[in-house]
Amino acid sequence: MTFQPRGFDFLKDVDVRLTVELGRTSMTLKDVLGLTEESVVMLDRLTDELLDVMVNGKLIARGEVVAQGDRFGLRIVELAGAEAEETPALPARKSAKGGDA
Repeated sequence: MTFQPRGFDFLKDVDVRLTVELGRTSMTLKDVLGLTEESVVMLDRLTDELLDVMVNGKLIARGEVVAQGDRFGLRIVELAGAEAEETPALPARKSAKGGDA
């Protein structure tokens, strides 16, 4: 008996880690050890910037935080690589004779 999966259907049940990154910062160990319950850590993102959505550390999308009832959620706004599919056509090159190619 031979097993022949169709496409990637056989991978659909594999667990992956989905991470939503709010922002990053660099701190010295001294500053980290000085954090208390009232500390504020400034991140590298502005409040209106999209959040990174990663699967196993690889960026797959960007999104924004939404609230549903008493829980936070994430609305996907753009998929990673979507802008690469919409690359503009290259401009026409001129031939050696000075006309358009």
